[in-house]
Amino acid sequence: MRWWLCALSDLAALVSRLAQRAAREVDDPARPQAAVAILLAPDPVRLLLIRRADRIGDPWSGQLALPGGRREGRDIDLLDTALRETHEEVGLAIDRDAHRVTLDDLAPVIPVLPPIMVRPFVFEAREALTPQTSREVAAVGWVELDRLILPDTYRLATLEVRGAPREVQGYHLDEGLLWGMTERILTPLIEEWRALVR
Repeated sequence: MRWWLCALSDLAALVSRLAQRAAREVDDPARPQAAVAILLAPDPVRLLLIRRADRIGDPWSGQLALPGGRREGRDIDLLDTALRETHEEVGLAIDRDAHRVTLDDLAPVIPVLPPIMVRPFVFEAREALTPQTSREVAAVGWVELDRLILPDTYRLATLEVRGAPREVQGYHLDEGLLWGMTERILTPLIEEWRALVR
């Protein structure tokens, strides 16, 4: 760890590590744009996860995820999309000034999923705010990052995806399996956390 990170809080140190690399943006007009919010709170450092409501036709129905969704015409930019979706889905009005880092754009790797491009935005909250559920969100809560780096938390699982068995990597939590796009978005952040606290 660099000496100057030692003087920072754990959350500030994590944000500093994430900010050391420029985010990779994908400019593909054929892909609809979406954004998700990685909302982090301190003492201990934790992130906000949701469980999507079970909805027919939703490819992410019932999964653990991050607040977020597709860009709409009224959104100024994708940061605005992440803020709007967070407010609509969990009732938290996050200020643009809380944005700390943008992570790499990602697209689904499973061919049956919609060909969207997702941009993850990292936000810092001064405290673990109280979120709420909505018609799109069945459950919501804070998960400590330390839980995600426990031995045997990250491992293979076999799931049925669109009627076919599929082996996936994921985080096995009491709340369920965190896998897919959300796992791919969060793993670089979690690995930076692991390196920071080891």
